[in-house]
Amino acid sequence: MRFATRTFLWSFLPFAALLGGSFWAVRTAALSAVREALRTSVRDNQATLVREREQSETRNTRILRVAAENPALKAGLQLLATERSARAAARRTVEDQLSEICDTMGFDFLAVLDPSGEPLAGVVRGKEGFSPMDLKPDLKPLLPAKGFFSTEGRIFEVTSVAISQGQERVGTLAVGQRFDLAGIAMPAVLLHLGTVVAISTPGVNSSEAEAALQKCPPEAECETRIGGEAYMSGPLDNAPAQGSGDAFTLRSLRSLDAAAAPVQVVLQRVFLSAGLISLAVAIALGVFSSRSIVQPLAAVVTRLRESGKTGVLPEFPTNARGVREILELTDSFNHAATSIREGQDRLVLAYVEFVSSLASALDARDPYTAGHSLRVSEYSCAIARAMNVEQQEHELIRVGALLHDIGKIGISDSVLQKQERLTAEEEALIRQHPVIGKKILECVRGFETYLPVVELHHENWDGSGYPLGLKGEETPRTARIVKVADAYDAMTSDRPYRRGMPHDDAVRILEKHAGTQFELSVVQAFVALGDIIQRPVAADQPVRDSLQHLAAAMRMGTASAAPAAVEESRV
Repeated sequence: MRFATRTFLWSFLPFAALLGGSFWAVRTAALSAVREALRTSVRDNQATLVREREQSETRNTRILRVAAENPALKAGLQLLATERSARAAARRTVEDQLSEICDTMGFDFLAVLDPSGEPLAGVVRGKEGFSPMDLKPDLKPLLPAKGFFSTEGRIFEVTSVAISQGQERVGTLAVGQRFDLAGIAMPAVLLHLGTVVAISTPGVNSSEAEAALQKCPPEAECETRIGGEAYMSGPLDNAPAQGSGDAFTLRSLRSLDAAAAPVQVVLQRVFLSAGLISLAVAIALGVFSSRSIVQPLAAVVTRLRESGKTGVLPEFPTNARGVREILELTDSFNHAATSIREGQDRLVLAYVEFVSSLASALDARDPYTAGHSLRVSEYSCAIARAMNVEQQEHELIRVGALLHDIGKIGISDSVLQKQERLTAEEEALIRQHPVIGKKILECVRGFETYLPVVELHHENWDGSGYPLGLKGEETPRTARIVKVADAYDAMTSDRPYRRGMPHDDAVRILEKHAGTQFELSVVQAFVALGDIIQRPVAADQPVRDSLQHLAAAMRMGTASAAPAAVEESRV
């Protein structure tokens, strides 16, 4: 990470973290207050709804007491209780009276029970008016004195009053109205033995509500989570149920998150606006702080990065204004850069002298191939220029050509300088010089880029060459170029048993084997150069002359042991 970035982050992040923490604390406190206010509102709504239900039940009770004093109803009830033989007729009479009461008072269900709670008669409102209620044997335990009652797939909310004759209680009148959650002024759920019978809370299905409400006490308020949202639930029954009807439970079920959503949206907008403004201020302060710290170093860092791309160490102005420590730093860089450049110059010179000495030492072993490596390097560079080879590849060709026969150092003089025709074993040994050259150079750091030329300059375009038998472009272009230059110099150089070929004859041979031994485009580029032997002396001729003098001096020490000639095939 850049120093400027780190400085900016160290300036910006603490302020941003403090700002973010403050916003989070304020938002949390605000949402907590909103949630608590919502809880209070939900409780108040629940209490209001319970009171309204109590008042409704009180009104229904007063109406029922009036209906319970109906003389005809009491007479029919006594008849049902005493005349067993006429019970069917008496029940129809009572059912007619109950239907009339229900129609007058707007009830959906009305039934009379004996003192023991056994249903005697009842009517239920249907689509076509009132119909007698089916008095099943198991109806008694299901019909509560107060609460909810389910029959024929419908749910009724039941209220009961006693029917008295003087001081004696002769029965009970139970009245009910069809229960519909839509009539509840808040989201609610009706459960029977823990199973959801009806629910009006939007976005919540029955199975989710059942699973969540199992954790809530039956007669207490609780908070639970459904689908990742917080819900509040409380009982809406206005009084404890009596009888077996308490299996039904009516509870509120309201989403606190949905209720708080409008407030939360407002808070988010406020905090987003304030946060963006504060963030912009924090970024501006961070940028200003980082620039005030980093700007004196920006020029130094930039120029050093440029030097990493160019490989040339920068030199900073000595008269630059700034902090004293920065001036000392740039002055130290200038001294270091000067020393490194001088060292690089000496290293390059030593490198050139070393490579040239290797090539000259090789050529000095044979008095008839002196200067071969230098000429091959010069021809190869001329071909590379004609083919518009990039500078980096051009340098690989130049040095690689100087070193292309370095492996012959590992070939015995008795083989390398033999005047007679080589045997098959000796020919095979000569063919090992590319591999030997690779092994020699791969151990020297910095020479690995020249290994393809040294190892592969005897590969043929059609795959018939050695040592790997590579075909076509499997051989690098650097080696393919050096191959043409190497063959040309071998054909045009003098030998003790023959003179070197003329330029034109050598070119015809190159063209004849273009596409088999040589790459056609390389041969064409070489032919386009003209008679390269007659070209003007290159600018580095003094260097080659000095190297040739060195080679001549080395040959003088070995002249007595050197054979008279070397076969052309061994170059």
